[in-house]
Amino acid sequence: MIDCHTHLDDPRLLPDVQSIAADFEKDGIEFVIDASSDLDGMNNAVALAEKFDRIYATVGFHPSDCEAFCDKTAMLMESYAKNPKVVAVGEIGLDYHYDTPPRETQRKAFVSQLGLAAECGLPVVLHVRDAYGDALETLKANRGLLKNGVLLHCYSGSAEMAAEFLKFDCFFSFGGAITFKNARKEEVIRAIPREKLLTETDAPYLTPEPFRGKLNSPKYIKYVYEKIAAVLGVSFAETESLVRKNAAALFGRIKI
Repeated sequence: MIDCHTHLDDPRLLPDVQSIAADFEKDGIEFVIDASSDLDGMNNAVALAEKFDRIYATVGFHPSDCEAFCDKTAMLMESYAKNPKVVAVGEIGLDYHYDTPPRETQRKAFVSQLGLAAECGLPVVLHVRDAYGDALETLKANRGLLKNGVLLHCYSGSAEMAAEFLKFDCFFSFGGAITFKNARKEEVIRAIPREKLLTETDAPYLTPEPFRGKLNSPKYIKYVYEKIAAVLGVSFAETESLVRKNAAALFGRIKI
């Protein structure tokens, strides 16, 4: 199994990374991708990727932390992006849920990081919350920067909106939220081409049923696989094969 988006650099998980990584084989996890969201997270994610064979990293500034993105941090991202264990720029994007930082600040950082990813030849991992319309318009205006692949992490939009993002050949990742009783994401999952589906935990957030309310961990990725398999009407093994193939297609630096 593959966890395409987790946060082992989070202070709640970082002290236990050694034991979490030691259990990857027992838990059936082929690899995880630790997604950066701020400067400390980026530094820790790259360090973890260098230390553990089954951990890869992304580099980027989450929209909520994008005010820290500047020329200096962009240079650091470029330096980290040369590391073969760094597989994408992310998580970047737009988050209007709390409307901070200002939307224009978010948009500028988003576009700048799209440009950085293009220069580095890496795909981008997008965080979009309450901002799918603006995110779509941003991609339309910067189509030339999207040559290396786009992943919408923890996709929460509609099937109709997914169809618009598919015009940019996007991938869509789903996590523990799809197991919640009120999620109602079956229609969305079925509407997305199977070759564009990926799996994640977003640990320590969004712990799937039946462990909702506890701290999330990559080992719970199996519950996401089970839900997707049930929705698509395929076996667990077929879902593993599908996700593995899709991850290889998007994350070119990971040799699967």
